[in-house]
This record gives sequence, C-alpha cells and structure tokens, in this order.
Amino acid sequence: MNGKLLKVHTEDALDNYFDNLNGQKPGDLYSLVLGQVEEPLFKVVMNYTNGNQSRASQILGINRGTLRKKLKTYSITS
Repeated sequence: MNGKLLKVHTEDALDNYFDNLNGQKPGDLYSLVLGQVEEPLFKVVMNYTNGNQSRASQILGINRGTLRKKLKTYSITS
C-alpha cells in the first residue's frame, strides 16, 4: 500500500476529530491516537500473516517479544 494514502487517511481522520470537538478542549491526543490505532494495526497484520509472529514482527519493525506483549495486551490470538 502506498504510504501517502495512509498519511492522507490519518490527516483526514484527525481533521474530522478536531472539527467535531463541539467546544471541548483536546488533550492527550498522542495517547488517544495510539490507543485507537495500535490494536487494529496488530489485528490486521496478524490476519495478513495468518498468525505468523515472525513475519508480523518483521512487517511491523518490532521484535517478537514486543509483538507477543502487544498481542497479549489486546487479547489477540494468533
């Protein structure tokens, strides 16, 4: 997938978030974004690799230990 496409979708989602604050002040946006993006990222990559943790860790650019920890955190079975 083209990385620019993902960037555009992310920018659109964040613009939409700010447009819909309805007077509320944004806060802790970094944690909010990671919390919303990280779990589906791991789910989709694990699905793409048919549960192959070695391949998933390579795609994600993280070591397998970190991958296993994240899978446990989000109760994602491989």
